[in-house]
Parts: sequence; C-alpha cells; structure tokens
Amino acid sequence: MQNVLAAFGYNRDGKKGKQQLVFGLLTGPDGTPVAVRVFAGNTSDRETVPEQVRILSETFGVAGVTLVGDRGMLKLPQIAKLNQVDFHYITAITKPQIRTLIKSGVFQMRLFDDNICEVDADGVRYILRRNPERVKEIAMNRENKLSTINRLLGEKNSYLVNHPRASVIIAQRDIEARIKRLEIDSWVKTATKDSGLALEVDEEAKREAAELDGCYVIKTDLPVAAATAEVIHDRYKDLALVEQAFRTFKRDLLEIQPTYVRTEASTRGHVFVVMLAYLLERELNRYWHGIELTKAECIDRLGSLCGTVMEFGDKSYQVIPEATGDCKRLLDTAGIKLPDVLPVAKVHVATRKKLLKTRN
Repeated sequence: MQNVLAAFGYNRDGKKGKQQLVFGLLTGPDGTPVAVRVFAGNTSDRETVPEQVRILSETFGVAGVTLVGDRGMLKLPQIAKLNQVDFHYITAITKPQIRTLIKSGVFQMRLFDDNICEVDADGVRYILRRNPERVKEIAMNRENKLSTINRLLGEKNSYLVNHPRASVIIAQRDIEARIKRLEIDSWVKTATKDSGLALEVDEEAKREAAELDGCYVIKTDLPVAAATAEVIHDRYKDLALVEQAFRTFKRDLLEIQPTYVRTEASTRGHVFVVMLAYLLERELNRYWHGIELTKAECIDRLGSLCGTVMEFGDKSYQVIPEATGDCKRLLDTAGIKLPDVLPVAKVHVATRKKLLKTRN
C-alpha cells in the first residue's frame, strides 16, 4: 500500500505484516452514521476519541452529548477529555477491574443476576448483569478447549510410545504452549507420567476462572434523572450497530479495501463516499426488508435496467425504459419513480485501470 496514511499497527482482523488505515465512525443512537474520520494506520482506538469530541463540540456545536464506547475506547484520559466539554460517557470495565471492585467492596458477586442491578459509588453508576446464555457459551468453549488439549496429549503420548528416542520434554513444551494460547493455563497443567504425559486439572482454579462467566459491568457518569439503568444498558448494547457498520464497510457490498488512492485528501474522500453509500444501503435495507432477495441481489437486478442514449444535434439524452418484473417491484417498494429522460453528463471518470495507464 502506497497511501500516505498507511502504517503498521494493531490489526483487529489478525492480519499480521500488513499496513493499514484506521477510521473512526460516529453514529447516532439508531446506528445512523453522523461523521467519519481517517487516521494513520498506527493510531490506537483511544487516540481517535479527542477528534470525535472535537467534531461534536466544535463542528456540530452540540451540547449534552453522551459518548458510548467499548472498554478499549473510553479510559480515564479519554473520559477526562469528555469532562472538559461537559460530555458524559457510557462504557464497560474489564474483568480485572470487576474483581478489584469486588475485593474493595463496591459491589458483591450476588448482585450479578439475569436482571439488571445498579450500584452508585463516588459519582459513578455501575450497571451489573450476568447473561445466562453467555454463561453456557463460555462453559462449552472451556470444555472444548480442554478436549482439544486431551486430543493433543493422546497424539503426543502415542508418538512417544512409537518413538522411544523422542523427547518427553519437547512434547510437554508443545502441549503447554497450546494450553497457554488457549488461555487455560491458570487451571490446566501437564506432568510427566512413566514415559508419557498426563494432564492435571485444578478444579478449584477452574471454578474461580468461571466465577465471572457472563458477567459484565457498564459504568457511566450520567445522573439518574437523565437515564435509567435500563436505558444505559440498552445504549451500550447498541454498540452492536456500530460493529455492524464496520463489518459492512469492510465487507459485503461496500468493500472499503483495497484503497487505491494515495493522498490524504483522496483517502478521506474515499472513506466519506463509502459512508454515504452505507447510508443509502441502510435506507434500501429498510425499504426492502420484506423482500426475499439479498441487498446484493436487489442491486444486481436494478443493474439490468439500462437506458438508451439518443443524440439531437449537439445534445445527448438518455431515455429510461419502463421498469418491469423485479426492477419495478424494488423501485415501487422504495417509492422511487424514475424520470423518462435524463441529460447525458459527459464527465470523465478516472477508474483504477485508467489511472494505471496514466501513471505508466
């Protein structure tokens, strides 16, 4: 990538050794995009927050805003930035932070339940809940990890039996490395047994590891009069709408990557156009919600509707045919009426293919 903003950084998709761009998306409560900004690829998520605060306070001139962000986005320095412009925040805390607050007596384990519970401490409201479905998922995942290690142990022991000169220490090292990668090393260990290996499961440590399964804590500085615990909980869960937007940006119809533009201005323009396309996609999805076709199939159907260019002297016009079949159904459902004739705009469009020829 020869983009001026491209740089190596933390890649959320796990693609190591690749340069990237970072863009921050600001949406409304219903997930509608409000603003988008592009940053260098080595910019951390936390560093994008001041820019979003500036957009809201200076560009839009709004007040009384509550910014909702995940655990990695809104930490103490970012919260301090929000306080400077009288903004509020809603975010979540990490498992180690939950354990620290439990040990200090701010709240107790018994408060985690299927229903929402609220605790106030030092001007901060904590919203507690345990998701029972998530508890089952994590427990199943933990057992699957243990089964994976047991299978690997069986393979290693079988190899050691059939290869007397094989090293038990090397086999043990391989298993322990896998245990660490699966993040179950706090309650699973290996031990040598005769000429092979055995697993040791610390049941007490396993129970401690499962203690906070499905538990999460949302925190905010919003006053009680501004929002109930249920509203705060729901607004944090609405972050899933932002995640959906990012997935659509990066995959599906929009495919923001690969980025062929190079300059900073062109890159920002490229991302801005993708955001506008996402807005259009959201509207079409709303109109076509009850149609049995995917959005890609709907757009493909509309792509078959072609006009005819007619020239009269020095002027050109495009005659639009009457839509039929799926095209008519899609347009009618969206409340769109096509004009009979359109003037032909003789605009030069620099496609990637033309750009490469120009540069050569």
